[in-house]
Amino acid sequence: MTDLEAKLERFETLAAECDLIGKLTTDGAKRELYLRLGLHYRELADDLRTMIATKDAA
Repeated sequence: MTDLEAKLERFETLAAECDLIGKLTTDGAKRELYLRLGLHYRELADDLRTMIATKDAA
């Protein structure tokens, strides 16, 4: 596993954890925070997936 693949896996895990916490919390502000953080981690994971695909294609 390359360093980029390890980071991709970590971002995907963090996104899933944030989504779970966001869904379980009863505090509206915290829910919004964790759901937005999960979205940010998913965006980072998507960017890394693109980088990996570009690197593998070269």
